[in-house]
Amino acid sequence: MMIDFHTHCFPDKIVGRAMSALMANSGIVEPFTNGSAGDLRRYMREKGIDKSVVLNIATNARQQKNVNDFAIAGNSDDLIMFGSVHPFAPDALDELRRMAAAGLKGVKFHPDYQEFHADDPAVFPVYALAAELGLITVFHAGVDCGLFCDAHCPPRAVKKILPVFGGAPVVAAHFGGYLRWQEVYDVLAGENVYFDTAFTASRIPKALAVKMIEKHGADKILFGSDLPWSGAATEAAFLRTLGLDEETAGKILGSNAERLLR
Repeated sequence: MMIDFHTHCFPDKIVGRAMSALMANSGIVEPFTNGSAGDLRRYMREKGIDKSVVLNIATNARQQKNVNDFAIAGNSDDLIMFGSVHPFAPDALDELRRMAAAGLKGVKFHPDYQEFHADDPAVFPVYALAAELGLITVFHAGVDCGLFCDAHCPPRAVKKILPVFGGAPVVAAHFGGYLRWQEVYDVLAGENVYFDTAFTASRIPKALAVKMIEKHGADKILFGSDLPWSGAATEAAFLRTLGLDEETAGKILGSNAERLLR
C-alpha cells in the first residue's frame, strides 16, 4: 500500500481563490492538481496512491470551525482528513474535542501562517489535549517558501516541545525542517518524532537524506508529497534514488503510515 501522508485540497467554493493566493506567494506556477478533492483523487488513481492524508490549516481563529467542517465532511477511506485549530482561539480546546469525536485522526499546525512560535508555553495546553485525545499532531517545520519570515518551528523548537506530548505521535514535516536539514540532523534525528518527506525531492542533498534515514531510523519516516505543490510520483522517484533496500522503502512509502493511522 502506498500512502501519501502530506497533501492539501480546498473546498470547491474557495479552491480558485486559495490556489491563486498560495501560488502568488510561493512562486509555484504549475501545481500538480487544481487543488480540489476531486482532482486529488484523479492524481491518486493515475499514480497508484492508495490513500492520502489531507492536512488542513486554520490560519486564524475565525477559520477553524469552517476548516474542520470541511475536514469532517470530507473524511473518507481514501482521503484521511486532519483538522486544525488556531492555538490562540478561545474555543481551540473545544474544537479539538469536536474533531476527535467526529473521527478525525490528526491536527495540523503551521506556526508561520498561524503566527505563533511552536515552543511558546502558552500553546502547550493545546498540545497536551491533542495528545490526550489520541490525535496525531503534524507541524510545518522549517522555512516556508511562501513567507518572508524566520521559521516559527525550527528543529530545536520541535525537540523542545516533544515532552509536552508525552510520547503521543508528532510529525515534523519536510524531513524535520525545510531548508534546516543540517540542524535537523544535528539536534532532532533520533528523537521520538516522525519526519515526512514532503517537498524535499531534489532539494535536500541526497547524501544527507541517506544519513538522516540511517540516524533517525526508517520506522519514523513517512512518505509525503505536499500535493498540489509537488507530485507524489516525483517525491517517490527521488526516494528510490537513495539506494534504499526494499524493506526500508516499503516502510517509508506505506507501512509506517498504515501503522500510525491504525
